[in-house]
Amino acid sequence: MNTKFEQHRSLSSGFDRRKFLGALGSGLALSGSGLLGVREALAQHFVLREENFGRMFPQLNAFFGDRPPRGLNEALLKIGVRGGVLDANDRLPASGAAADQAQAAINLIVDPALNVNNPNNTTHTAGTTFMGQFMDHDMTFDETSALGIETDPEDSPNTRSPTLDLDSVYLGGPRRAPHLYGFENSRIKFKVGSVGLFEDLPRNSAGTAIIGDPRNDENLMLAGLHAAVLLFHNRAVDYVKARHRRMDDDDVFQEAQRLTRWHYQWMIVHEFLPLFIGQELTDRIVFRGRRFYRPRVAFMPVEFQGAAYRFGHTMIRPSYRANRVGNPGTLPGAPAFFGMIFDAAGQGQADPVDLRGGGRRPRRFIGWETFFDFGLQEFNGSGPAVKPNKRIDATISTPLFLLPIGTIAGFQAGQPISLPQRNLLRGVTWSLPSGQRVAREIGAPPVDVPQFRGFGPRGLDLDKATPLWAYCLHEGLALAGGNTLGPVGGTIVGEVIIGLLELDQRSYLAQDRGWEPTLPQRDGKVTGEFRMVDFLTFAGVHPTPARGSVAPAAAA
Repeated sequence: MNTKFEQHRSLSSGFDRRKFLGALGSGLALSGSGLLGVREALAQHFVLREENFGRMFPQLNAFFGDRPPRGLNEALLKIGVRGGVLDANDRLPASGAAADQAQAAINLIVDPALNVNNPNNTTHTAGTTFMGQFMDHDMTFDETSALGIETDPEDSPNTRSPTLDLDSVYLGGPRRAPHLYGFENSRIKFKVGSVGLFEDLPRNSAGTAIIGDPRNDENLMLAGLHAAVLLFHNRAVDYVKARHRRMDDDDVFQEAQRLTRWHYQWMIVHEFLPLFIGQELTDRIVFRGRRFYRPRVAFMPVEFQGAAYRFGHTMIRPSYRANRVGNPGTLPGAPAFFGMIFDAAGQGQADPVDLRGGGRRPRRFIGWETFFDFGLQEFNGSGPAVKPNKRIDATISTPLFLLPIGTIAGFQAGQPISLPQRNLLRGVTWSLPSGQRVAREIGAPPVDVPQFRGFGPRGLDLDKATPLWAYCLHEGLALAGGNTLGPVGGTIVGEVIIGLLELDQRSYLAQDRGWEPTLPQRDGKVTGEFRMVDFLTFAGVHPTPARGSVAPAAAA
């Protein structure tokens, strides 16, 4: 047995961890201190590198067995094809004309009949999706693994730090990334762009965003959120300077960065994680501890990166209202900007008809009252200004089956542009276990997926050995009503997010678990609470009459 552990320590030189686990057989391993379970033995003897991907459930075989059977990738492509079992079949615009695009986008928001196949999740607001996407870009980025071809996670670099420390924004700070800083002649403030009255990412003459992670310019909402974080930090710099006048710039930057990070992390734990996995499971993980994600150093599990955390794709609406008023004098007669999340008609357009990012034009900005609940009503009194997310289920908005190539990091010719197809093939890349197998491992009731019956190649029943990503979506509907993830998805997402925070010695959970927010809320009071509407207000991007996004009557 000790020989086995010597082999295990040399995993980086080619030892197969799955064979090692199989060799343990009984599920017990010898250690210097006595008998340990497999998971504890791994924690003692298997050293994961923080910068590489790894496995949360290394003892579980892939959903397809020892090796992918012939025809597996073709079966997954059929499941994820446009018009297939996962497609919501949303009514797309009749043409690429701007009028048709806008009308189709409006109809998909306001016409209940067009939401029957793709139901809303009224417990979420539309911005929840994009905060989740922003968080994803903050902790994981896979630039090397091959789609649909088995890849060893331990040999695959994660080019983002596996933390929630806003490294996608700060990129090492002004000394390491000075090109991101210099606003108002301050070397510790981020550069920020503008489009009329509204904020934008800083851009070069070609329109390319000057930011720490180019993925944060994939769509208007994500770009607007990144810009809001830049402004939040800049205002935190002013806040710190006003209270510590003798503090030098380096110390001011460090304190403003800490305030920005900790308030962001607080919102993740207290607002967004409960929306993703439910308050009960969040409390259980925070107060009782993690059961399955327990490494000595933080790393990014492929069960999270390649499957469970991709649940956000089912929350995306086919269309959004980016804003409900335009920059004064720039859009006479058409002040609001409605658009599909993506549409092929927008390819190559200087001012695309859809909501893709990548450029600056007068109407391409975000009015946050559509995405987070500021308590505002529509100008015509027809209901709340904020709009809901889509339900967590196995129904994906149709535009996601037709991704613009520019939004696919590392795209190669011949690869699918359907997001569901790409997610299903990712389960082959990482040799992920089936959702049913993970359910049994964590003691949750397994869910069959009858929609997948008959799709698998010979000898593989995908309805009972379902790829983990698709399983998490089906489970969310079957066991959580589509409002949150179910036990499998929730456990993976919750334990990894809390684990990353607890393992990062700079986070508030590691440094001061009892810390409460110290910045003022929307009403100017400091109460120890802090939500996304407070974050956006402190950043100065909230709806106000001065920004033209609140009607004077509503403001009064």
